[in-house]
Amino acid sequence: MWQRVLLLSSSVIVAACASYSGSGLKPGEARIEDVQATMGPPALQWQDPDGSRQLAYPRGPGGFDTFMVRLGANGKLQTIENVLDDQHLATIRAGMGKEEVLRILGPSDANATAYFEARDELVWDWRYRVSNEPWRMMVLFDATSGKVRSTMARPEQYVGAEPAQ
Repeated sequence: MWQRVLLLSSSVIVAACASYSGSGLKPGEARIEDVQATMGPPALQWQDPDGSRQLAYPRGPGGFDTFMVRLGANGKLQTIENVLDDQHLATIRAGMGKEEVLRILGPSDANATAYFEARDELVWDWRYRVSNEPWRMMVLFDATSGKVRSTMARPEQYVGAEPAQ
């Protein structure tokens, strides 16, 4: 009896992991209906002029991943990629607009978004992992223009406080 319960529990966990990242979906075969059946509805999506589509799947606010799904003009899956890493953060440049940032990193953690009136600065914040440790990446915008001023990343333990010397 307990072996059946354990087997069932294991099956549910494996299925949940596959749907979390969409790892069971096959590029060139899966269609948008397959992606949504596996991963659920996207938080954001964009239609490109060439007919291709991009879907954002943030797995927060407590999670460390945002998966970007790209579908070709033919409606078939091209790629699924976790975009919360230093490599993607490094592509964010001063002067970029909010929409450009959303297309690269997906939506930020709404609970960690902050506005600093004295600097007229809006900060979007995402959790991610560096060597299995929790970190935060932040994009700082000029709140009036909506353009990126700068970016930064810090270990989560130091966010909101200066590290001890």
